[in-house]
Amino acid sequence: MKALLHSTTWLCLAAISAMAFVPLQNASACTGISLRAADGGVVVARTVEWALGDAKHDRLVIFPRGRDFTALTPEGPKGRRWTSRHGFVTITAYDQDYGPDGLNEAGLYVGMYYFPGFAEFAPYDPSQADRSLSVGDFMQWMLSSFRTVAEVREHLDEVTVVNVEDPRFGGAPLPFHWKIADASGACLILEISQKGRLQVHDAFLGVITNSPDYSWHLTNLRNHIGLSPAPRAAITLEGLKLSPLGGGSGFVGLPGDFTPPSRFIRAAAFTAFARPLKTSHEAVFEAFRILDSFNIPAGTTAPREKIATDITGATQITTAADLQERVLYFHTMSNRRVRTIDLKRVDFTKPGITVIDESAHREEDVKDLTPAARP
Repeated sequence: MKALLHSTTWLCLAAISAMAFVPLQNASACTGISLRAADGGVVVARTVEWALGDAKHDRLVIFPRGRDFTALTPEGPKGRRWTSRHGFVTITAYDQDYGPDGLNEAGLYVGMYYFPGFAEFAPYDPSQADRSLSVGDFMQWMLSSFRTVAEVREHLDEVTVVNVEDPRFGGAPLPFHWKIADASGACLILEISQKGRLQVHDAFLGVITNSPDYSWHLTNLRNHIGLSPAPRAAITLEGLKLSPLGGGSGFVGLPGDFTPPSRFIRAAAFTAFARPLKTSHEAVFEAFRILDSFNIPAGTTAPREKIATDITGATQITTAADLQERVLYFHTMSNRRVRTIDLKRVDFTKPGITVIDESAHREEDVKDLTPAARP
């Protein structure tokens, strides 16, 4: 697959160039994991970070089957054309009908993760317009066309993801890599570098963060092979017995900062040692608990004078997708109540897109348990 990425279409990551008060590396810091349950269920979950302002991730769009798509190119909507075989739902960003996360009715998941400094894409070739896709189109092409990871992999050489500059976002590059997963547990990471070279990685435990490239993260795991949920053994030195001070001593040295390498190690450790889970429903809420430790409060990745005033957290939405049951769960920075969309109950034959806008519910859902006062 000759590929290049740089989208016109969904995230305003290019708005960074216009807002340029925070380095690109600090703007987006997403973390993804996967969990399996004893009933055969597979859950993929992630955080979505954006530190520069409100990305409006609490707006979702449902796309039907049979919808005609035309991909964007630098010359306009002249790219690949296709008709969707599967309906899907996607989180959006900045009122675009594209976003960082999507799930289709067959249980195929596609997530985009920021990949600055390492994505390097091929140039657009007008003679190849009929196979060209923007970043957002690439995600929609996968979600609307395929049921499984194997199908996606089989057809990757049919398309080229091209750079489409968008003046609304300053024309800055929007580098991404992707996590693709299905209900069988198959999971791939797709990365494009070296002027369009596609790298396909088997996802280790379903874990993904951001830069550097995936091979580097796998190598870096070797620096942390001593991590364990078991407590450190006591030792005696010159007659003095030294014992751990409390539980968790086996994780001493676990990196706790928000850089992508540290989050990768933390996510891998928490996934590897997750408790046994009976059902995919249990796995959904275990995934939310694990990802709680990756929530980035506003102010921890930017100087105080540069904190965006329209966000309550840099982690703007956290999602979990039950691929077996085909249910998408999420909560947002403004409302921690978990909300769901059951794709089995969606009428994907209904023409047109359906917008689900939760932005009107930006208030924490708190239940008052105070006993009634006596008369």
